[in-house]
Amino acid sequence: MKAPIEFYFDFASPYAYLAATQVEALAARLDRPLHWRAILMGAVLKVTGGVPNLAKPLQGDYLRRDVPRCARRLGVPLAHPLPSPFASLAASRAFYWLDAVGGEHSPVALAHAVFNAHWADGRDMAMPENVLDVAAGLGLDRAAVEAGLADPSVKERLRVETEAAIGRGVFGVPYFIVDDEPFWGADRMGELEAWVGGGW
Repeated sequence: MKAPIEFYFDFASPYAYLAATQVEALAARLDRPLHWRAILMGAVLKVTGGVPNLAKPLQGDYLRRDVPRCARRLGVPLAHPLPSPFASLAASRAFYWLDAVGGEHSPVALAHAVFNAHWADGRDMAMPENVLDVAAGLGLDRAAVEAGLADPSVKERLRVETEAAIGRGVFGVPYFIVDDEPFWGADRMGELEAWVGGGW
């Protein structure tokens, strides 16, 4: 079986949102399984000593111009003005809770819905009640999801996934690893595809 594409993301990243709209088609073209890995960039930034890109002088201004430009090129909806980065703890926990319980509902579908709610519709997904609304809109039991957000095993899963990502060298999102080769950024997906197609 071909090795998967590991897709590391944080819901708080607009570039991760853009990548999420494209990554499934990429995996299909490459005939590779795709593993979605939610992480918390706040924990990563404690290791790298960085600050969120949108909060950086000059770079933040550039990103507020570049993200809408990239979204237009991809034909992806984007809220204006660009929503600020947000604490993605509740959304990430909901993702891993759903991954753990399984069933008919897909954690990837939830990820898409959360990304869209925040970055396309401009809803504040830092608020757990908004995450619960999105989950309920997919047919999930709101009370069960709410309990899942507080489940110690879910909290631990998110911590472990984030630490494992750091251990693999992930320093930003979106970040992809395929065949032990890392690619950082939504704009490197073409490079990833070319690499898998033959490398250089």
